Amino acid sequence: MSDLYLFNKPFGVLSQFSELDGAKSLASYIPIPEIYPAGRLDKDSEGLLLLTNNGKLQHKISDPKNKMEKTYWAQVEGIPSPQALNQLQSGVLLKDGKTLPAKARILEESEIETILWPRNPPIRYRANIPTSWIELKIKQGKNRQVRRMTAAVGFPTLRLIRYSVGSWTVKDIQLGHYIHLSV
Repeated sequence: MSDLYLFNKPFGVLSQFSELDGAKSLASYIPIPEIYPAGRLDKDSEGLLLLTNNGKLQHKISDPKNKMEKTYWAQVEGIPSPQALNQLQSGVLLKDGKTLPAKARILEESEIETILWPRNPPIRYRANIPTSWIELKIKQGKNRQVRRMTAAVGFPTLRLIRYSVGSWTVKDIQLGHYIHLSV
């Protein structure tokens, strides 16, 4: 048996246990020794971060060769066109190569409003530019990939939440809290 911790990482928290440049780290939320993140989640992204005490499990989760699907919710500037969604689904050409095809769709507010938490600080608001939410499912892990993909198709990401990794989700985990599983 291995320990697996599902943590709902707040905005502005580093995916490591040591603080850097005044930014909060995982140590502020998880007082458990000898566990390590299985993958990363940028400081300015929120949502599910998996941690474990088992190196093999950590590798299985984080190694791109295993192609574990990750689901992201991206609040973007504007309302994506069908063409933009088709581009995301076909793969987007970035500076470091073309991404693998993604599953992409527009989310209705009703689908996420019961799960979504307020962000601190809130995203910038512009009265003349609407925002919308996109769900992206990817099996790749390029640096800041979702943000770069949405920007490449003309819809910059304002807020990014990782909802799931494989079958594990952030649903029912309060912001800044974690749950423990034995796997």
